[in-house]
Amino acid sequence: MRCAAGQGARLVVALLLGALFGLWGTASQAQPVVVLHDQNLVADLQGSARVWVDASGEATIEQVAADKHLAFMSPGRANTIYTLGPETILWQHYRFLEPTNSRLKWLLEFPLPLLDKVTVFQKSRNGDWTSQTAGDTVPVSSWPEPGRYAQFDLVLPEEGILDVYVRIQHVTQVNIPVNVISAPARVHRLQVDYMVIGVVIGALLLLIVVGAVQGWAYRDQAYAWYSVYATIMTLVVASLSGVAGHFLWGDFPAWNNFSKGFLGFLGGSSALLLIRNLCGMVGRHRWFDHLVYGVGLAGPAFAVAYIGLDRQWGVRLIGAYLVVVIILGISTALMAWRRKDVIGVWVLGGFTPLALATLLVVARIFGWVPTSWLSQYAFMLSLAFEVPLLLVALNVRSRERHGIEAREQAMVSHDALTGLLAVHLFDDRLKQMVSRATRYKEPAAVVYVELVNYGYVKRTYGIAVAEQSLLRSVIKLRRILRDVDTVGRVDEACFGLIIEDVSTRGPVNELAARLIAAGLMPLKGLKPEVLLQFHVAGVLLSERLMEGPALSQALSDLLAGMAERTRRPIRFLEPELTRPSPLALDSRRGDSDTQSLASSG
Repeated sequence: MRCAAGQGARLVVALLLGALFGLWGTASQAQPVVVLHDQNLVADLQGSARVWVDASGEATIEQVAADKHLAFMSPGRANTIYTLGPETILWQHYRFLEPTNSRLKWLLEFPLPLLDKVTVFQKSRNGDWTSQTAGDTVPVSSWPEPGRYAQFDLVLPEEGILDVYVRIQHVTQVNIPVNVISAPARVHRLQVDYMVIGVVIGALLLLIVVGAVQGWAYRDQAYAWYSVYATIMTLVVASLSGVAGHFLWGDFPAWNNFSKGFLGFLGGSSALLLIRNLCGMVGRHRWFDHLVYGVGLAGPAFAVAYIGLDRQWGVRLIGAYLVVVIILGISTALMAWRRKDVIGVWVLGGFTPLALATLLVVARIFGWVPTSWLSQYAFMLSLAFEVPLLLVALNVRSRERHGIEAREQAMVSHDALTGLLAVHLFDDRLKQMVSRATRYKEPAAVVYVELVNYGYVKRTYGIAVAEQSLLRSVIKLRRILRDVDTVGRVDEACFGLIIEDVSTRGPVNELAARLIAAGLMPLKGLKPEVLLQFHVAGVLLSERLMEGPALSQALSDLLAGMAERTRRPIRFLEPELTRPSPLALDSRRGDSDTQSLASSG
């Protein structure tokens, strides 16, 4: 009896366990069928798949499609982030049903240009499995649908359900978007995507040309470095969006796979060095400037090292590097803004959106956020906003630098206080005038004007009032002289004038008298009330022609010989009464006189 009871209990338990496992197996194999209606042109499939992670990476399609492996698959969840590594394989299973009245062609797409390798398995009409492969590690020319990312045609049967298996390889953490899309919707999406990407890349190419042209026109290397930065960022956009893989280096899968990280390092490096140059960090906060410069120069070295590193470590390195670049770039712009530099405002306004978009890209790289339209296109759009603003900042900085250089050149050629010609340039003008007067008999007058009471004003009221007196003297000179006349400061309180087209003393006397009278007129409201006392010495080149240095010395001596309270403040060098005849002419005249005397005798 006890044995019979024990056997009965064991039988009941076995039946219950069998029923439980049967129910579990049935539930595990239950999978929604995606019905491809013509009204629903695009469908997200992340929640419609059953997935299995093959840790060994050795399972074949025949093994995965067998019933025993189907029992291991679990329902997929939207926005799941997978960490596969170099050997692990992710398998996905989809089931599609096309209604009898459907007329559209359907495709399975993986809108992620970063995806390493994806293989899609479908059954042919004879029941064999056919496969198609695409991804970064596969030449684009061998893709079933060459493009920015992997796309596969669905060969739907006329009746029944199509089972599709997907084999995915990706080294780093990733969320894999999967869509089923109709052919018309795909064409429309491609047109919109390429329009957005084309506008961004076209704008960047235009900025490259503008920077290069301005660098050549202004001979400014800053514009050349800006063009280099814009070129690198254009390649970054082309690489991240998949355009470069589609049109430029699609047949070089190894480079296509590494280009995103390599160009990411170069982009971060060039952005940081450009911001450092714009914000004028050189010479300010020396330790911080050395830090920024060092991090910027480390970018190319990290880019080369990235090629030889394990992809998982390389992704961590680029993520950390970009975060450091963002922190240093924002800090540099804030320092410039805090010292009231308008460049800091432009750089901060342009770099902040790019920094936020870059942080979103880094978060996606580390698998912290799922893949979305925003995470893929925010960086591109923010870059189209940042690069033009940096060009504006560069134009402002270049204008400031050119203004400083112009002032430096003016300080060499002009007196710093009065703005008049420096003494060496005035002497050059005087030599040219004497040369023209000698060769072409051009009339001109050379006049020296001395502020006689400058020394007294300087001793009594100080250097500030004395310099103010010099500036008042220049203003009065400018009022009575023509624009074509040359004026220079030849001594501390002496001014030189070259007045062309003057052949008599009358115009010079008139100008000198007006200047002396203007100096003796008190300026209303001036404290202290300082009058300007002028002495004038002049010479007409038609009356007395001398070399430039000798002429300047003679006028200076004439001014020095005047008493401070002289009643004749206007004086001229005496004209030459006779000029020595040439020696040859004198000898000929002597010979002729001798002959005449001889003939008369």
